[in-house]
Amino acid sequence: MGKMILVTGGARSGKSAFAEKLARESGGKVAYIATAEAWDAEMEHRIALHRSRRPSDWQTYEAPREAAKVIREAGQEHGTILFDCVTIYLSNLLCRKAEPYDEAQLAALVQGEMASLIEAVQGLPEETAVLFVTNEVGAGIVPENRLARLYRDLAGFANQQLAAAADAVYAVLCGIPLRIK
Repeated sequence: MGKMILVTGGARSGKSAFAEKLARESGGKVAYIATAEAWDAEMEHRIALHRSRRPSDWQTYEAPREAAKVIREAGQEHGTILFDCVTIYLSNLLCRKAEPYDEAQLAALVQGEMASLIEAVQGLPEETAVLFVTNEVGAGIVPENRLARLYRDLAGFANQQLAAAADAVYAVLCGIPLRIK
């Protein structure tokens, strides 16, 4: 069973940089699973920023969907997998659904997706570590629209599910990682 580490924090908290540091320090071959899609200039800029920080010897896998399959694939050749990020992955799932949003159906979808990610990690060799980066989106104000509130709730449930299965959980605040599990 592979090792699972969850790194969470707010926007611009330093969570991705911390996860990248852990991956660099692993000493093995690193796979980077990118979940973002460039839909606009801002997202293109964010993706470019993340790419610029990655060492050239890391192999990048694009996984805006079907990430469990990609984790299994990357785990065949890499001792460390960095998955950045869970909340963007959830956004990709939600954007494929049409209104009206059935909350119970979406909750079941997210729970199933998180279970698939956990199962994929558990199927990896014991020496393989998977670092999941996720946003803590529930610590701010209550969003004004239904979809944003639904997204916040689903992200919170997904983070809880991943944290329960993780071997270690870090919260990053102001660039400082705190191990909470």
